[in-house]
Amino acid sequence: MHGYELRKRLNLMLGWGRVLSYGTLYPSLKRILRAGWIEERSAPPGQGRESRRPRIVYQLTEAGEEEFVRLMSEVGPAAWDDDTFDIRFAFFGRTDMEIRLRVLEGRRSRLQERLTRVQSQLALTQKEMDRYAAELQRHGVESVEREVRWLSHLIDEERQRAQPLDKPHPN
Repeated sequence: MHGYELRKRLNLMLGWGRVLSYGTLYPSLKRILRAGWIEERSAPPGQGRESRRPRIVYQLTEAGEEEFVRLMSEVGPAAWDDDTFDIRFAFFGRTDMEIRLRVLEGRRSRLQERLTRVQSQLALTQKEMDRYAAELQRHGVESVEREVRWLSHLIDEERQRAQPLDKPHPN
């Protein structure tokens, strides 16, 4: 894909909460190009395009596919971190079920720890906040609680799908 199409698809896949800018995309493409994980090719101008310059398209190399598989199989704090979880989750369809479960459980645990910490701090500082700061804090707590419920639901679904069909599911 060329950069514009790649950015468009990634933004669609990641949803409205994350927008990938060209200022992030192109330096990243150059970095992974230098690593040998993608290659550049020139594509002739398409129909209806004003420019006569060929577009640069990027294609995953065999080494890039291997690196992708390696990265997607890693389980640890980086896998459930705020900056990387959404991207990892977007590619869960290409990830082993055991790895998916470990990443989901790690993310949920991280958020539960954060929730406990924020709730205890909120109780201490709520008297010092004005109405709007307190409302922002409440919104943050509710957002984390909602994500924890969502993760719990996903974990339950993964575990149910992992059970053999001949065993009844315990209720």
